[in-house]
Amino acid sequence: MTFYAICDCDSCYVSCERVFRPDLMGKPVVVLSNNDGCVVARSREAKQIGIPMGMPFFKMQQQFASSKVTAFSSNYELYADMTQRVMDIIREASPGFCRYSIDEAFCILDGMDRFNLKEWGEELSRKILKWTGMPVSIGIAPTKTLAKCADRFAKDYPGYNHCCLIDTDEKRQKALRLFPVKEVWGIGRRHQEHLEGIGINTAFDFAMKPRLWVKKEFHVTGERTWLELNGTDCIPMEEMRAKKSICTSRSLPEMTDSFDGLRTHVSNYAARCAEKLRRQHSVCQTVMVFIETNRFREDLPQYEGFTSAVLLTPDNATQVIVHNALNCLKAIFRKGYRYKRAGVIVTNISDAAHIQTNFIDFDAGRFNKMHLLDKVIDKINKQGGSETIVLASQQYTAQGGQGKAAHFSDAIKHDLRSPCYTTRWNDIIKCK
Repeated sequence: MTFYAICDCDSCYVSCERVFRPDLMGKPVVVLSNNDGCVVARSREAKQIGIPMGMPFFKMQQQFASSKVTAFSSNYELYADMTQRVMDIIREASPGFCRYSIDEAFCILDGMDRFNLKEWGEELSRKILKWTGMPVSIGIAPTKTLAKCADRFAKDYPGYNHCCLIDTDEKRQKALRLFPVKEVWGIGRRHQEHLEGIGINTAFDFAMKPRLWVKKEFHVTGERTWLELNGTDCIPMEEMRAKKSICTSRSLPEMTDSFDGLRTHVSNYAARCAEKLRRQHSVCQTVMVFIETNRFREDLPQYEGFTSAVLLTPDNATQVIVHNALNCLKAIFRKGYRYKRAGVIVTNISDAAHIQTNFIDFDAGRFNKMHLLDKVIDKINKQGGSETIVLASQQYTAQGGQGKAAHFSDAIKHDLRSPCYTTRWNDIIKCK
């Protein structure tokens, strides 16, 4: 029998900050979204005092003023480097490895003695903590969905020593009886009300339903989750390797009623999506754009716009993605509103090695030139730092009317950002 392990960093962003601020261990800590908008990560202590995910920062400051909560602006450069160090250790320790997200990875434990799996998991967690300072919890089971359940127990119960193993049917049933159905991977909160309304409150309740009923109510995806909860491995590892959609969105530093201001932000978001596509060797066929006003400003008129463009040939070229995103923006922009948020989503993602071209207007020469240009730009940006080279439409104009180009990161509010300790010489820790 093949076992799978899911290795997951505990409160990832908070843990990255605490590695370099050990004085914050045991204290409430939160990390904020871009432009210091909302809470996107919380320490266990922050959860315990009642800070909800997604709470606007200004409301948190008012409501929890006496709780001495430490807040950080998001520092993705630091988080990416720290999690990459964690992933390198996991990859070396496991027979098969598949990174699932910035802080999660699946391991395929083929050929390993099932009686040593928990020992392997505990030792790996200790090694990662010792070598990087990052706490990691590990769930191990015969299916990926059960492994995700086991990971939750490893996080919540210290007695597991950061590793929970489900390797018998008795353990499986016990775990499912204790596991809320809304937390099951593949079900989620969107089905919570419907399930609880018909008496399905735990993963065990769901797993005990007839297979035909599950397929009728939740289609193929729900049926696969049901099979996995009952011990049948049926989610292909290939589905773990590439994202089905990629979204880059931000709250703007200041509200704007200017199309040109929005255009620059949307260009940057689209360029980021294209870069992420190339990084996972994928292409997309649909580009979507949305813009929103500030819903917290009830004194202002409200508007939300959303539209999409379908590419005749799936692509990951920055120029193509940005061009289509700006066409979408033109279609949904309305004068007379002050916008606070915008985003770009690319979807219908497929492998870049199997592009089905459109022979009506496909220009092979131009296609090859754009992708060669992207390859060169990606290499320069990797060596010289993000945004060393960008498209003209990505350039922000510095305040003061000097016409000086500014970086994307300069246009994002991050007053509480920590130093990039591991990636910039100027930010390296100084010992006193």
